[in-house]
Amino acid sequence: MEIQPASPPSTPSLATTTDWERRLGNDARRLRLRNRLTQAELAELANVSISSVKNFEFGKGSSLATLIRVTRALGRADWLESLAPPEPTVSPMAALRARRRAQAAAPQRVRHATTPRARS
Repeated sequence: MEIQPASPPSTPSLATTTDWERRLGNDARRLRLRNRLTQAELAELANVSISSVKNFEFGKGSSLATLIRVTRALGRADWLESLAPPEPTVSPMAALRARRRAQAAAPQRVRHATTPRARS
């Protein structure tokens, strides 16, 4: 059972996981053929079985490890990079701690109570 997003994404997307498996497999197959590799050669380069390459290329289900290994063997690690968000250069928690330290170290403004003036 496929879970559909609550609201449509801003860019068109394939409808199902099966569609994505087929698309990624077809893209990998085209790239393999462009590089003049056989499935056996790609399997050896990627350190996976030939059946794993066949299943991947035909969208018949594949492991994440196979996806990563085949993608790297095809020289397309950029595909993987596009999936992972960049790691923050500053930890949000470290920024919060630094802000609290700065506030604690800053001189505190104190309002002194004034005595009421007598009216004439």
